[in-house]
Amino acid sequence: MNIIKKVLQTLGFLWIFAVVITQAHAQATSPAAPPAVESANIMDIPKGSDAAAQREREQTQPANNSPFWRALNSDQAHYVSIPDKEAGVLIQKGGQEWRLIRNGVITVFGGWLIVLIAVAILAFYYLKGEIKLEHPRTGKRIERFTSVERLTHWTMAFSFVALAISGGLIMFGKFLLLPIIGSFLFGSLMFVMKNLHNFVGPLFTVSVVVFFVLVVKDNFPGKGDWAWIRSLGGALGHAPAGRFNFGEKLWFWLGMTILGLIVSASGWVLDMIVPGVSYWRDTMQLANIIHGVSAVLIMAVALGHIYIGTIGTEGAIDGMKTGYVDESWARQHHSDWLADIETGKIPASREPENSTSSNIAKKILRSTT
Repeated sequence: MNIIKKVLQTLGFLWIFAVVITQAHAQATSPAAPPAVESANIMDIPKGSDAAAQREREQTQPANNSPFWRALNSDQAHYVSIPDKEAGVLIQKGGQEWRLIRNGVITVFGGWLIVLIAVAILAFYYLKGEIKLEHPRTGKRIERFTSVERLTHWTMAFSFVALAISGGLIMFGKFLLLPIIGSFLFGSLMFVMKNLHNFVGPLFTVSVVVFFVLVVKDNFPGKGDWAWIRSLGGALGHAPAGRFNFGEKLWFWLGMTILGLIVSASGWVLDMIVPGVSYWRDTMQLANIIHGVSAVLIMAVALGHIYIGTIGTEGAIDGMKTGYVDESWARQHHSDWLADIETGKIPASREPENSTSSNIAKKILRSTT
């Protein structure tokens, strides 16, 4: 009997121990109590909200939904469960404002600016004609550009023309070409122009930076600049100038450097290749406006630069074609520069001998002429 009693006591003790352990384990592993949730009636509309205003408007003017559309047309972001954070704004007013600026200001006024500049240049050429050399050519050639400078200049020139044509068609083509060639041809043309614009843009940027490094030392203000200004660039008599006159320096700093870098930077943003930039719609719209304004300005100013360097001045294009100009041209347009060469102040030839970059530039120039 004693044995049976001890066995029963042991079993009872084990049972109590098991129950205690089980309860402790259950308490330890049981999920935490849910937080207190405050219930809300979705039909309760806060006072002063757009929904409350719309409810009041329905009582006084049932057909007037202005509070609803005012809220819909706001830039306030609401909650969305999809990854696109911008989807919380149903109607983006910035897009409408961008369209008005792009199509109503840049396209119209920019287009007329380019047309007026082109007409003024044609009228000047018709009335004045080409600026001729005052003295016959001597046959003595003066080095103006090295091979690397010429290659960089030509690269910048051709890439600029490609960008101006493709960008001009993108900006003005919908108004000028679409009614003439139809939507299918216009869409195909825009597909080609857009890709051409995107891929040529970085090449233009690189050429601007390289050309800046090559010739910046000769584009700082010099002693002959004020005399060039007083003579209106030679219109009121001889205008002495260094390697680059004041007009060329003005184009270098304002046109090529400032506008060139602005149009390049905004274009890189539009290409979405700048790291660390959040490419939201408002960012792209602002970049597009900056790109359009700077592009119109640089195209308008470049027309004058291209005219003077080609058909506007006899002998000017020789420096771009061969790297050399005639002594008569140098004496007439850049007499201070020629005097520095003749006195040995600056070397007569800056073309490096047996230079890898120079040899490559020469081969490329020979193969393209």
